[in-house]
Amino acid sequence: MEDQIQPIGREFISLGPITIYWYAVLILIGIGVAYLWVRYESEKRGLPKETFADLLVWALPISIISARVYYVIFRWDQFADSPLSVFNIREGGIAIHGALIGAVLTAIIFARVKGLSFWKIADVAAPAILIGQAIGRWGNFVNQEVYGGEVSREFLEGLFLPEWIINQMYINGTYYHPTFLYESLWSLVGVVILILLRKANLRQGELFFSYMIWYSVGRFFIEGIRLDYLLIGETLRTAQFISLVLIALAIILWVYRRIVVKPPRYLDTDGKKQ
Repeated sequence: MEDQIQPIGREFISLGPITIYWYAVLILIGIGVAYLWVRYESEKRGLPKETFADLLVWALPISIISARVYYVIFRWDQFADSPLSVFNIREGGIAIHGALIGAVLTAIIFARVKGLSFWKIADVAAPAILIGQAIGRWGNFVNQEVYGGEVSREFLEGLFLPEWIINQMYINGTYYHPTFLYESLWSLVGVVILILLRKANLRQGELFFSYMIWYSVGRFFIEGIRLDYLLIGETLRTAQFISLVLIALAIILWVYRRIVVKPPRYLDTDGKKQ
């Protein structure tokens, strides 16, 4: 039976010389759903109506570039003999942490220019980022990437996965951990937690710190299962190191802002710079 398993095609549609891949479609769906969320929530929190539409104009391309730069830095040996291949992102090679770094830096500058609170923007965006990540990981599923170590078919069946997911995890004659699915589900649970924390009316910035901690904890452990990973040096997995840094940074900023800054609450409707 297994020799008859065929993977899901990567192509969504092909129009002559133009091919659109499922990966791109799912990433765009994730961005679209996330945008609908922040647009609705930002108006309730006192931010100007077009805040996130204006921010996306800058953050989206910068995030793509930073995601690629991040990947290239930690996989330079892959591009050293052919530097021009750095620009060929159609073959894959972008990293979520790189995209997040680019998005956050863009949002900080954007907030300063617009006279808005970066922390308010970050808090509103936090659940939406997890929504986008949860949907976007299914692009990795279609591409048969972001998977973990070898497992048996019985193991996957024991997770009560539908046949089409099990079959897609059959790669080159072997079944693998669906780590894309683990991260997608972890992100969805995080969305629920952040929504509950939003009702608890934390101080500004603390929803975003909660996102940093939640995502980083999950990513740290899931990264330990994955077979495709970036390295710092010869043994240190980049995503695990970055996850620990983000957890520590979130806790330090949380405590500092609580004790020293004493910012307003999340449900405060003033979106101006604090």
